[in-house]
Amino acid sequence: MNLQGASVLVTGGTRGIGRAIALRLVADGAARAVLGYMRNDTAAEEAAALIREAGAEPVLVRGNVADARVVEELAGGGPYRVVVHNAATGVIRPALETEDKHWDWTLAANARALLSLARATVPAMDEGGSIVAISSLGSQRVLPNYVLVGTSKAALESVVRYLAFDLAPRGIRVNCVSAGVVDTEALDWFPNKEQMLATVKRTPAGRLVEPEDVAATVSFLCSPDAAMICGQTLVVDGGYSLGA
Repeated sequence: MNLQGASVLVTGGTRGIGRAIALRLVADGAARAVLGYMRNDTAAEEAAALIREAGAEPVLVRGNVADARVVEELAGGGPYRVVVHNAATGVIRPALETEDKHWDWTLAANARALLSLARATVPAMDEGGSIVAISSLGSQRVLPNYVLVGTSKAALESVVRYLAFDLAPRGIRVNCVSAGVVDTEALDWFPNKEQMLATVKRTPAGRLVEPEDVAATVSFLCSPDAAMICGQTLVVDGGYSLGA
C-alpha cells in the first residue's frame, strides 16, 4: 500500500498491537503518525522514537479516547488517510461482580469512541480514506471474566457496520479486524492468562498471533486491493476459533 505523505491516526498506538499498526502504516509511506495513549508516558516516548527512526513524524496525544477533549485533539492532527481505533480498556471480572460504572467506562472507550472519532475526522477525510477498528474474539465467543469487554467489542463491530453503510457513498471504507490471543501487556490483566495461552496451543497455525499479523491485515484493509471490503470483520487468529 502507498500512503506516501499521508497522516494516520492510531488510538492506543504506543504499545503492543497499536504500535505495530503505526509502524506498519509508516512503512507503507505515512509521513505523520498521531498516536493516542492513556497514561504510559515512557512507552509513548519509546513509540515516538521508533516512528522517527522509521522516517515519519510522531505526534502524541495523551488521555482517554472517550473524552471529548481528547477526540477533538486527535482530530486536530488531521486530515487523515487512515484512522485506526485500537485503544481498549475495561474491567475484567465475572458478570455479577461488575458495576454500572464499569459498563459505562468500558463501552464508552471501546465502542462509542469509534463513533466520536468518525464524527470528528470524516469531514476532513478525502475519498479513498479508511477507518479500521480492532476487535477481539470475545465479541462472538464467551471468554471468562470478559462480559464487559466482550460486549463492548460486539457493539464496536456493530458500529463498524453502520458507519460502513453511511460512509461508503463518500468513498470512505470502514472495517474491523478481530484478533485472536496476542501475548501483549494487555493480557496481564486476565487472571486466567496462563490458561488462555495454553489453550492457544490447539491453534491450527501452531503459534500465537503476533502484533505484526494484525498490522498486516490493517494495512491490507486500507489498500486499494481491499476496495470492495466494506463493513466486514476479518478474523486473524490462526484458525483458533474454528474448533468446537
